[in-house]
Amino acid sequence: MKFSKFKWLFVGLCVVSFFPNSLIAQENSQWKVSLRSVGPIKIGMTVQQAKKRSGVRLKTVYTYPDPSCFYVASKKVPAGVKFMVVDGKIRRIDITESTVSTLSGARVGDREKKIRKLYGKKIVVEAHKYDEQGHYLIYVPKDKWDKKYRLIFETSKKRVTQFRIGLLPEVEWVEGCL
Repeated sequence: MKFSKFKWLFVGLCVVSFFPNSLIAQENSQWKVSLRSVGPIKIGMTVQQAKKRSGVRLKTVYTYPDPSCFYVASKKVPAGVKFMVVDGKIRRIDITESTVSTLSGARVGDREKKIRKLYGKKIVVEAHKYDEQGHYLIYVPKDKWDKKYRLIFETSKKRVTQFRIGLLPEVEWVEGCL
């Protein structure tokens, strides 16, 4: 039996309609978070370099009184991923949704216990600045090449609410560019 182009299109649409989440998950799996990058976009790149490397056009989403610091994002990047630009370079990447995970498997929504298990003694715990029931779980790398980088998980009621990676001091700024 010979299938027409229309029948193949119909079969394809049926498959996509039954498995849309797996396609999204597969797409987001390319955007893993490491200490120095999210997907193809690395800390230290300019916005233009990030576009060239990833094929994604990043647009300004948040501006602040100081024009040297702002956030960019794109609809073509997983939801909840924003890039802080300081003096023309990406210095920090914020993740506020569970759409991406770290290389170790940590993501928004995880319990503090899981983060401590994944990262062990490299986690330093500090009280949250605004949330009495929250903490900052700070991954402090031991490798001398990474000593200027951090991975910081913010928690509330023992669950990760957001996390960020980046260079010191920007990665420690609690209020973003303020």
